[in-house]
Amino acid sequence: MTLIDTFFNVDVFVGVFPALLRGVINTMLLGVLAICFGIPAGIVISLLRLYASRPVRWLTIAFIDIFRAVPLLVVLILIYFALPFVGIRLSAWVSATLAFSLVMSAYSAEVFRSGIESIPKGQFEAAHALGLSFITTLRKVVLPQAIKLVIPPMTSNCVSMFKDTSLASAVALPELLKEANDAQAFFASPTPLIGAALIYLAFLWPMVRLVTYVEQRSKLQNSR
Repeated sequence: MTLIDTFFNVDVFVGVFPALLRGVINTMLLGVLAICFGIPAGIVISLLRLYASRPVRWLTIAFIDIFRAVPLLVVLILIYFALPFVGIRLSAWVSATLAFSLVMSAYSAEVFRSGIESIPKGQFEAAHALGLSFITTLRKVVLPQAIKLVIPPMTSNCVSMFKDTSLASAVALPELLKEANDAQAFFASPTPLIGAALIYLAFLWPMVRLVTYVEQRSKLQNSR
């Protein structure tokens, strides 16, 4: 058997393509769910980190530090395999979504915190002079500016989140890598894994280029 037949077997790839397609859909769905839950939670956590009472700030700092320091795979395994020992049983989908959302929220909180702190203090003073409440100032003055500043790093975090969805195979969630691993074992061929790698490249490479474009655009706008 030639190298091509081993790693790029067309018949095997055609046979496993439906399974890989299901895996791609699950991968994208998991990534979108983590982003949709993680980013809003990150905004809330960053605001608590900056403006809540001291005990709450300490709790948010602990939350951010823990979920940024502990590997995502460890968080996922703890939720799926450890919680049942205390009577909490979550499905693979719920466990993966929860783990990814928690980690995404911690990273997002730090990104938004840096964005908010980069807004000049004069913005708050000017809004106060105009009679705007603190909440209104955050909602209409500070956050819109901060969000524009953090778009490049947040875009990069989102791409990383989609890449990390492959870790969900550890809890048997049928995402792309899990489907490829199962197909590789069934067909006794590495072609499904090569196919999965090519599919990852096909839908993540445009995202990587988007990050570069957003960063360059942000630099141009800041230089004006």
